[in-house]
Amino acid sequence: MRIRSIRTKFVVGFFLIFAAAFLLLNQTITRIVQTSNQKIITDDLVGLKKTGQGYAKQAYLIHHFSSDEAYFGQIAEELVGDLRYATSSSVGAYSLEGKLLFASEPDLFSGENDEDLARALNGATVYTISYEGGTASVLYAFPVLVDGVKIGILRFAKTFDPLYEQSSKILSTVFYTALAIFAAAFLFSFLLSRHITIPLVKLADASTKVREGDLRVRLDTDRSDEIGRLTANFNEMIAQIENQFERIERDRDRLKKLNAQRKQFFDNVTHELKTPLTSILGYAQIIRENGESDEAFFRKGMDHIVEESQRLHVMVVTLLETSKGRELHGWDEQSTVEAGSLLRDVCDAMAFKAQRYKKTIRAEIEEGLLVDAHPDKLRQLFINLVDNAIKYGEALSDIEVGARAVPDDGTVRFTVANRGEPIPKERLQILFEPYANAGTERHEEGSVGLGLSIARAIVEDLGGTIAMASDRGRTVVLAELPAKKPEGWT
Repeated sequence: MRIRSIRTKFVVGFFLIFAAAFLLLNQTITRIVQTSNQKIITDDLVGLKKTGQGYAKQAYLIHHFSSDEAYFGQIAEELVGDLRYATSSSVGAYSLEGKLLFASEPDLFSGENDEDLARALNGATVYTISYEGGTASVLYAFPVLVDGVKIGILRFAKTFDPLYEQSSKILSTVFYTALAIFAAAFLFSFLLSRHITIPLVKLADASTKVREGDLRVRLDTDRSDEIGRLTANFNEMIAQIENQFERIERDRDRLKKLNAQRKQFFDNVTHELKTPLTSILGYAQIIRENGESDEAFFRKGMDHIVEESQRLHVMVVTLLETSKGRELHGWDEQSTVEAGSLLRDVCDAMAFKAQRYKKTIRAEIEEGLLVDAHPDKLRQLFINLVDNAIKYGEALSDIEVGARAVPDDGTVRFTVANRGEPIPKERLQILFEPYANAGTERHEEGSVGLGLSIARAIVEDLGGTIAMASDRGRTVVLAELPAKKPEGWT
């Protein structure tokens, strides 16, 4: 199974390292203790051999025996007794045939393990160690030489329980001490690995959330080490990314707004260019059909074509200037305009379009209606209102246009009414929004639904108000503009 977690890798790695180091240390200490014990036993047994050889030679000298194995049996009991007290060990004396001559404790030399004795009979010095019931005993045999002649075998039986008990205590102490040290080191390493890996795990989870699009994630840390700096850098990076996204979203919204404004601007221009062109085209067609037979109409039509052409020229220049990013001068300049006369001219100019829609324009306009406005802007307002009434009024009906002063309010009130299907109240205000009629039954082919929105923009720009009412099949648009008092009024 593949280990993917860094924390698991740390834990498994530290465990394997500490376990291997603990086992190696334990085996090394055990081997050192065993080697030391063997050296102690060997040195002790070498001393026993020297003592045994010395006592045997002394006994032969005291009794003036020659170096003969026959006399070894005579001094065996005495020799064993002396060595028993001199070495504090059990001693046995054997003939060169392996026969036990005398022993201080015969039971210790009657065992089945006589390998040391057999090899001593062949001239070797041998010892064997036996471990039974928690005790350690040694059988040690060697040939006795006097003047270079082998006269018998001495065999010692000695216990080394204190030595092995001490060694066992040392090994246990070392084992548990090393185990405690390695356990503490492993625990420290484990805690250290958690101290390192937990922030990394949180960082990985946070980066996953960021990848999924959540830029609100932040990591809390009060550390000042490398992990703390990494966390702080991560938070700062996410903040920078979030700021960049917010900037991109603002730029996107701004571009959308600019694109919408540009589209609305060109739609407005298209709408306003279409109106004078339609008027020019209508008069031109009638003049071409009637020729100069009606001199009054001919003169009126030519005057209208000239006026609308001039207005169209101004619009085109405005469009060109706007496309170059230049500030327009003159369009916002206002002067005192006789609004009634201007509205009457618009009604006359739009009469031919009303006839084409099988409608009649009836105007009731007072004289001397003065307002502060740019003439072209005011003409544009009247054309849009009358044109809208013509397009959406029912056939064979009258378009009622009115203009009068309202002295109490200090305003000039303009009304344009037509007859047709009633408009629900919830749609009356919506109709002043751009493209309000797009996709509806009131939408006229070729129209983009900007007439009323442009009219509202002009009225509000001139400091006035505009509203619409619809009741019993009659729809009225009412616009009020501040009146300009004639000179001499108080």
